[in-house]
Amino acid sequence: MPNLENLKKQAKLILRWHRERHYPVAAQIRGLLPRFLKMSDPEILAAGFKLSDAQEMVARQHGFDSWQTLKSGLSTVSRKVKSLPSKVTIVGAEPQLLVADIKRSCEFFCGKLGFSLVFSYGNPPYFAQVGRDAARLNLRCVEGPIIEPAVRDREDLLSVSMTVATADEIKLLFLEFQSAGVTFHQTLKKQPWGAKNFVVKDPDGNLLLFAGPAN
Repeated sequence: MPNLENLKKQAKLILRWHRERHYPVAAQIRGLLPRFLKMSDPEILAAGFKLSDAQEMVARQHGFDSWQTLKSGLSTVSRKVKSLPSKVTIVGAEPQLLVADIKRSCEFFCGKLGFSLVFSYGNPPYFAQVGRDAARLNLRCVEGPIIEPAVRDREDLLSVSMTVATADEIKLLFLEFQSAGVTFHQTLKKQPWGAKNFVVKDPDGNLLLFAGPAN
């Protein structure tokens, strides 16, 4: 259970980062406070930002609408006996793709594959995240190919694997991407182990597997 004193310290730290123009905090502010959503990093760091704003950020990070609601919620929880979980559950994974041009990659994923931009960081951007439904992909800008393209293609070295629930969906997804004019490393194919899949090649040569059941 979060400790209120520690949360107060977190809010003060966020406020200090803003005053010191610590760029990484700008993306956090934009992601958590709707009034900053359409502002660039420099605009956010130049804007007025109070302790109450930082406290609202901390509250939203913990699933509360406001600082007061968070305090009330912690007070209620503290009166209840809560047992510790018997095990840890990992609730998600975010593969990281290495790309040469963040803007070009975001345009590909959003314009061709139906993803949406979750966030982009840097000026010019060097890191971004795109998402579609429950899938999240991190994009990191690097200079030059890390893997020899010919080796990657020959050995089918996948960068990420994404799945859908039904055979109808995997076929529909393939047709969607086909109509968008994407480049396929492998078209829709039924595999011996009972799956149907296809592989898309992104502008940097990353191989993206999309799979679903065959029946």
